[in-house]
Amino acid sequence: MTRGGTGADAGTGGTAPARRRGRPSRTEAEDGPGARERILTAARAEFAARGYEKTSVRGIAKAAAVDPALVHHYYGTKEQVFEAAVEMSFAPALNAPEAVLEGGLDGVGERLTRFVFGVWENPVTREPLLAIVRSALTNDVAAAVFRKLVARQLLRRIAGELAVPDADLRAELAAAQLVGTALLRYVIKLEPLASADPEQIVARVAPVVQQHLTGP
Repeated sequence: MTRGGTGADAGTGGTAPARRRGRPSRTEAEDGPGARERILTAARAEFAARGYEKTSVRGIAKAAAVDPALVHHYYGTKEQVFEAAVEMSFAPALNAPEAVLEGGLDGVGERLTRFVFGVWENPVTREPLLAIVRSALTNDVAAAVFRKLVARQLLRRIAGELAVPDADLRAELAAAQLVGTALLRYVIKLEPLASADPEQIVARVAPVVQQHLTGP
């Protein structure tokens, strides 16, 4: 794997909370109340089109029609902008714990599997997810951001509902089953998996996910 970016555009080995730094050449009032959202939307589009390595803070600023200093002002480094863009793109999947745990642990494997593949099957959410996953596969910084977000906001919340000593491992194995299948189907497009009916995939994968989460 290669490491992306240098200087102000690069990550710093961690993802500290976004900080305001420098003084934008234009005030928030001049850029309007939607400046933050415009920057984040532009960042998601830039990362989707170019990947982590080829995206720059300057390019994001240009796409959002703001000064680069305003990007740093709101989000900090490129790594922090990427983390915010990942969270924005991955938001539907991060709601999974609440959605799938409402019915208790019985049948949780099928509910989780249906939820995850429902997100992937939706063209609106699939495209940004594809971009994020591709960046994570080719760049260490992007992979670290993606890993931290998934671990913190998805796996730990599911593991917290499992009354077993190895809950974290179980949740990670369940996620590995889902992410691995999604990777082969949507990114690598391995046949016949890529063309299989989603219901067939759910029928095969859900019992394995259930076993990971609640089996002996």
